[in-house]
Amino acid sequence: MRTLVLNAGYEPLAVVSFKRALILVLNKKATVLAQSGEQLVHSASAEYELPSVILLQRYVRVPSTRNIPVSRRGVLRRDGHHCAYCGKSANTIDHVQPKSRGGKDTWENLVACCLKCNNAKSDKTLAELGWVLKTTPRMPQGAAWTVRGAERLEPSWDDFLIQRAA
Repeated sequence: MRTLVLNAGYEPLAVVSFKRALILVLNKKATVLAQSGEQLVHSASAEYELPSVILLQRYVRVPSTRNIPVSRRGVLRRDGHHCAYCGKSANTIDHVQPKSRGGKDTWENLVACCLKCNNAKSDKTLAELGWVLKTTPRMPQGAAWTVRGAERLEPSWDDFLIQRAA
């Protein structure tokens, strides 16, 4: 069970284990905003419902620029596991501007790619092949990308993540 942690200003910060969330609540560093409604945890003297969302009592300063680190898994997730060239299922990534020609490992230069297109493209540029990207690669946006540990979102978090986006 995972718990969404909100800063004192209700901005999503991270996703933690239910154990860490309970420790924060029991130490009065956070309050529970939403319960999981699923399971109870028993101690020697009490029982607790697992928190789904907690709110920190004190504001935690977060760096103003939250760059999302580039990763193979991140590129595939951003592109929905679809090839940027043909649209079929993708399981590899490709440098739009080949590394051998000065291409960098950036969100703007990496795309999901199927093995067939990756092999066909090799170290050529799009202009040389006459290919066009189906979408323009960009750094991902939104709470699901900036919140540590939020690769999979729980439905019970929707209201808290939508509030931040508005």
